[in-house]
Amino acid sequence: MAQDYYTPRGGHPGQDQLLTGRAVFTEAYAVIPKGVMRDIVTSTLPGWRDTRAWILARPLSGFAETFAQLIVEVAPGGGADAPEPDPMGEGVVFVTSGAGRLSISGADHDLSPGSYAYLPPGTDWSIQASGDGPLSFHWVRKAYEPVPGLDTPPAFVTSDKDVAPTPMPDTDGRWATTRFVSPDDLRHDMHVNIVTFQPGASIPFLETHVMEHGLYVLEGKAVYRLNRDWVEVEAGDFMWLRAFCPQACYAGGPGPFRYLLYKDVNRHPKLRLGG
Repeated sequence: MAQDYYTPRGGHPGQDQLLTGRAVFTEAYAVIPKGVMRDIVTSTLPGWRDTRAWILARPLSGFAETFAQLIVEVAPGGGADAPEPDPMGEGVVFVTSGAGRLSISGADHDLSPGSYAYLPPGTDWSIQASGDGPLSFHWVRKAYEPVPGLDTPPAFVTSDKDVAPTPMPDTDGRWATTRFVSPDDLRHDMHVNIVTFQPGASIPFLETHVMEHGLYVLEGKAVYRLNRDWVEVEAGDFMWLRAFCPQACYAGGPGPFRYLLYKDVNRHPKLRLGG
């Protein structure tokens, strides 16, 4: 399987370009296409050196409330010694380009495209770009929800190439999910997976469910059904879905359509707003 993940590089379009694009924000979903990820919309982060970030999602009242997702670009030699400011913040790092070094409780791990790390709350970790060019990665963050009797899950580091995709039933392998955490492991309250569709494959029904989603297209293109609308998406686009937003897709080819998917799982629904 090709290890080729779209990574934004910023810049700005010329003054001769039309402003028409595919960006949309509705009551049920948002599409942030790759053409929106320009220099002017980056943020710098306290505690990070030689780093900028595109903040794709953050908890937003009345919309998707459980997670934040950032594309982080670290210049050579840059990074952070204490990246996570929230003591209950857990995270996933997924590398799309460049080389880096992740240290977890003093143990070093080399990072390359496809590297995946889970970082539970309270983890002593740091990250640095170690190559000649920038290190770029997705950083998905969530406030961990502890449960009496369940331990906090441990940190781990793996890679897309080291985890075999699991085919969805009755699809002949044309729709598969790379699961980095077992769905039966109730210690985890979020999953960040990679979903792969072969050309022409589909989600053949409108998924409508309680999980919130962040979907970043790593590779390929598709037409996606979001609530009442069909939208075209391609590598580099981000889709942000509120709970219960109907969703389905057709993969457009000519190669696989792959995306990084966040969802909140394995916890009782809260019975009070804001609780």
